[in-house]
Amino acid sequence: MRNFSLLAVLCLLTAALYAQSPAATTRFTLQGRAVDTASAPLPSATVMLLSAKDSAMINFTRANENGAFSFKNLKAGSYILKISFVEYIPYNQSIKSTGEPVMDLGLLKMKPITRELMEVVVRTAKAPLTIKGDTIEYNASSFKVPPGSTVEDLLRKLPGVQIDQDGNIRAQGQEVKKVTVDGKSFFGDDPKLATKNLQAEAITKVQVFNDKTEQAKMTGVDDGKKEKTVNLQLKDEFKKGGFGKVTAGAGPASNNVSTRFEGKGSYNKFDSKQQFSALLLGNNTNQQGISFNDYQDFRGSNSFNWNDNADFGFSGSNRFLYFGDDNESLTIPISGGNGRGFTKNAAGGLNYNYDTKKTKLSTSYYFNQTRLDLDALRENKSYLPGSTNLRKTDTSSQANLTTNHRVSFRLEKQLDSMQTLLIISNSRFGINSSNLQSQQRVFQSVANSSEIPTTYSQSTNNSSANQFAMANTLLYRLKFKKKGRNFGASATFQINKNDGDLLLKARNEFFQATSVNDMLRVLNQDQGTASISNQYKANLLYVEPFAKKFFWETFYNFNLRYDEVDRDVSNLDDSRRQIDSLSLYYKNNYLFNRLGSSVRYSYKGLNISVGVAGQQFQLDGKFARDQSQPLQPIKRTFTTVIPNFSLNYDLKNNRYLNASYDVGVQIPSSRDLQPVTSNSNPLAITRGNPNLLPQLGHNLSAYFSYFNPGSFINFWSNIYTTYFVNQIIYSQIVDPKTLITTTMPENLTGGKNLGSYIGFGFPLKKTKATLNLNTQLNFGHNLTRINEVLNETNNQNYSFGVRLELTPKEWITFYGNANIGITNTKYSINTAQNQTIYNNSVRGDLNLKLPGGFYLNTTMNYNEYKNEKLNFNQQIPLLSSSIYRIVGKAKKAEVRLSGFDLLNRNVVVSQYAGQNYTSTERIQSLARYFMLSFTYNMRGVQAKMRRDYY
Repeated sequence: MRNFSLLAVLCLLTAALYAQSPAATTRFTLQGRAVDTASAPLPSATVMLLSAKDSAMINFTRANENGAFSFKNLKAGSYILKISFVEYIPYNQSIKSTGEPVMDLGLLKMKPITRELMEVVVRTAKAPLTIKGDTIEYNASSFKVPPGSTVEDLLRKLPGVQIDQDGNIRAQGQEVKKVTVDGKSFFGDDPKLATKNLQAEAITKVQVFNDKTEQAKMTGVDDGKKEKTVNLQLKDEFKKGGFGKVTAGAGPASNNVSTRFEGKGSYNKFDSKQQFSALLLGNNTNQQGISFNDYQDFRGSNSFNWNDNADFGFSGSNRFLYFGDDNESLTIPISGGNGRGFTKNAAGGLNYNYDTKKTKLSTSYYFNQTRLDLDALRENKSYLPGSTNLRKTDTSSQANLTTNHRVSFRLEKQLDSMQTLLIISNSRFGINSSNLQSQQRVFQSVANSSEIPTTYSQSTNNSSANQFAMANTLLYRLKFKKKGRNFGASATFQINKNDGDLLLKARNEFFQATSVNDMLRVLNQDQGTASISNQYKANLLYVEPFAKKFFWETFYNFNLRYDEVDRDVSNLDDSRRQIDSLSLYYKNNYLFNRLGSSVRYSYKGLNISVGVAGQQFQLDGKFARDQSQPLQPIKRTFTTVIPNFSLNYDLKNNRYLNASYDVGVQIPSSRDLQPVTSNSNPLAITRGNPNLLPQLGHNLSAYFSYFNPGSFINFWSNIYTTYFVNQIIYSQIVDPKTLITTTMPENLTGGKNLGSYIGFGFPLKKTKATLNLNTQLNFGHNLTRINEVLNETNNQNYSFGVRLELTPKEWITFYGNANIGITNTKYSINTAQNQTIYNNSVRGDLNLKLPGGFYLNTTMNYNEYKNEKLNFNQQIPLLSSSIYRIVGKAKKAEVRLSGFDLLNRNVVVSQYAGQNYTSTERIQSLARYFMLSFTYNMRGVQAKMRRDYY
């Protein structure tokens, strides 16, 4: 903790010293007024001060309502003053300090752009940025990045834009939801795909703005919601040819692997109508690289890209219907992403977009294969009534092979000025295999007594699975001549098929129990599961304007889902005799109907919606231990009334207010409803509950944001709370003899959480230094039943963060951030185990341009995990560095020497406090290695640059 605090203080001290650097011997103030030819003020004009030497931006501001502006504390020297205003020719003037403390330029008259003046080329320095309303446009050439940099590196340089270590983007204090290239989607909806794979040298302008939601665009009714969007404009020469990057590298043996290698290539070709992109990678350095992490179960969750919402309803976050995860899990749910374990990765993708006024086509294919070797040590401490504690240790070794193919297709056809038709199809085919070997030990203690070993288990799981999923949607939109009147209809078919097999071998020893069923001591089972889920959906939406500021919205949702699962568990030591207690065959039909209506008021930035919906779930299920046996019915009907309220208020001057209330409904999953027992972990048994009710979550939230485009000060905050009725929780029964834990879902009311997030960012010195502060609070009240005793767990989570961005000179950049995370956990059934968890981190990224054309990049990441109650304290410093040089006459190639984890300390550590337990995890992962790599940048076919008219 001492090292962490020292690094955090140094980070803040650097900021303070930089902000308070000694002034030059001579400083002056520059001021003036932007007016038109009639001397009328031009309020909010963008005013920039550039270096006379290289046109680099020194400072910027916006004129006040009288057109007045000023720059204070300027060093003596020569500058270029540039003023821009919509529909006016930019004003440019050379400035040289005179030695006077105040230099007043007086009235600076700007001429309007006329048709004749449009033909005049203004030969002057381009504006580094232009502010038009809530849109900020950056001139990419004014922000220097090293050769071969990606768009992500360019965005880090832009005032008001932040990129975290995972590549997530925030602009003007808000998360960026979408990145487009020349106004078109790039490889789906993941912003990081564009920023990580496009080259900075291909970009001429970066535009940041608030875009309307797709539903608002479709209906013509402003719902008040905004999505922060970044658009990248390509240079002309990159629009008419191909460009891309190829990287190949290798390094000496490390971590028992003979050679480290990595290869990655991307190719892009664009024109005014078409986009083609290709990506390919392979490595054994734990770099999965391209998005689609974990390849989530399809079920339509990725079928509505580009915000194509075919499930019409309230525009709140809980308008969708959630069914839960019903597929039987045949492997331990551990992925190889985020640097866990040791992985070999191969991936590739093709993307094609065709975009015209009436036709928009997007299609892509993506392949991914990951081989994972993972050794883990986990410790779980459970707290039972009567001051009884259980400590479980799990030492496991796992080898996985996962292969996925993904195909997407989207066609949007504008039939005429009023009608639009969309066809959307997404599919995935995956093959998975896994081998897991585990050793588990259970120790019991009462109060402060010493631990007693009670159980030892050694198991081997070999599993394989084939998965296929597809979602197809047809969406029709109709706009009437009357403004605001709209009709929408959609139909969707989804299929999810999963066939898997698990071979389970386990040997269990019970040291304290004298009489135990022999079936619990030795397990040798074949668990086969075949499942299929078909879903049919239909939706209708009608919007009718009435009065001048009101809209009436009515929607209907129909959903029919059919599930069939055949689970056959047999004992391999007994001539493959079926084990009835673990086998199950069931069929389920879910029928869902919802009818809702709301009234929306929209006027001058104020948008209020109030509505109500009635919805009904019908479950018609049948189950038996085997298909040959008579099926037993499970029939349930759930009817719920759902209120909805939302308020969105554009307060002008880049201030936004949002508040909402809605009710989220989660129906129990098929797996939770079926009375089936699963023993894939012999010491942790799970069982379904056919008496479950739907879970209701009453959600209330409020959000406020502010951004000053002149000073680049931003502030945002939100507060949210949820109260659960019939919350689906997982209660536990611990066998007093064997200490085997059986978990079964049930409904409990009273769970709740309350949270808030506050962020504040401001430039210490414009274009040179920026400081961002944030804090996050969350208070949770969770319920669960342990051995028939109700346990109440209260979590108090506190997080504090600071981020410093320094770009004082073209040859140096520094990004530093520090975060402190504290979790206080209190248990009602065992107060002696109340504890505090600390998760702290400090990170610094330094980039230097060295003499001789060399560049140096160094990253230091220090993480601390601490829990005094469990005597858990681990610090992990990660130091990585690389030095590279651009070579060749055309400056297209790069040679780089990199060292990862130079201190050889890398290990993945996590700790967590749950409803009646705490857990820690340590996973061996890729540590110190070195690599020499070569990169070649392909540039587009040269084309004549168009002239820029002002």
